[in-house]
Amino acid sequence: MDETPALRRAVADDVAAVRVLTREAYAKWVPVIGREPLPMRADYDEAVRRHRVDLAFLDGGLAALIETIDKGDHLVIENVAVAPAFQGHGLGRYLLAHAERLALELGYGEVRLYTNKMFEANVRLYLAVGYRIDREETSALGVTVYMSKSILPCDVAA
Repeated sequence: MDETPALRRAVADDVAAVRVLTREAYAKWVPVIGREPLPMRADYDEAVRRHRVDLAFLDGGLAALIETIDKGDHLVIENVAVAPAFQGHGLGRYLLAHAERLALELGYGEVRLYTNKMFEANVRLYLAVGYRIDREETSALGVTVYMSKSILPCDVAA
């Protein structure tokens, strides 16, 4: 990534853009799992109101977002979505590191996330940046991979 994205927290006026970006980012997974992934159907009015959704801007436009949930003793990454034009350029890694910094600011030593096992590229990325697989659960929606990463202040890039 040549340029550092400008980050800002989403507000109610951003809901439509959050929904569009997420749908575009996850569209590639529809043929892989045979249905729309859950983030494509999420209630983003509710998500922006109840969770932290940080928007990443590049080249004057919305390029990616990360949605996190404060669980009181750890941070959960609920959604990472990167616009197709910006995929493969390090934005996902950048946003994961951002979430780790947020967790540290909250005094937490762990970040958790989950993904569909069929999203193999995502699982590989999470493993490559230090997440471990905690468990897998099978449901009517497929196999969900639950992952976590222990973090210390020295682990998070500035």
